[in-house]
Amino acid sequence: QVQLVESGGGLVRPGGSLRLSCAASGIIFRRYGMNWFRQAPGNQRELVAHIDSGGSTNYAGSVKGRFTISRDNAKRIVYLQMNSLKPEDTAVYYCNTDVSGRGYWGQGTQVTVSS
Repeated sequence: QVQLVESGGGLVRPGGSLRLSCAASGIIFRRYGMNWFRQAPGNQRELVAHIDSGGSTNYAGSVKGRFTISRDNAKRIVYLQMNSLKPEDTAVYYCNTDVSGRGYWGQGTQVTVSS
């Protein structure tokens, strides 16, 4: 079955960086677009970044220029490089993909930006 496993979250000071990873299994990874979402307490889950099967990317306005999504098809991993982190980036970050109309989610990884 499809499995997505995130890693790389943690506590970081404002202005710092983190790189999240999402390892995928159970799918022909190179065929599918991949997404990073985040959800802060009391907020709805929001799309942060998307990368399609060809490597084209899209970002939420709030992270554009600071975050970079990338993928390694050989390793079946999608990354989210997060730079210039702000307290408002604090959230649980989730990896997601859609396979034949069904959405799959990882368990999430906590990112906390605080001094």
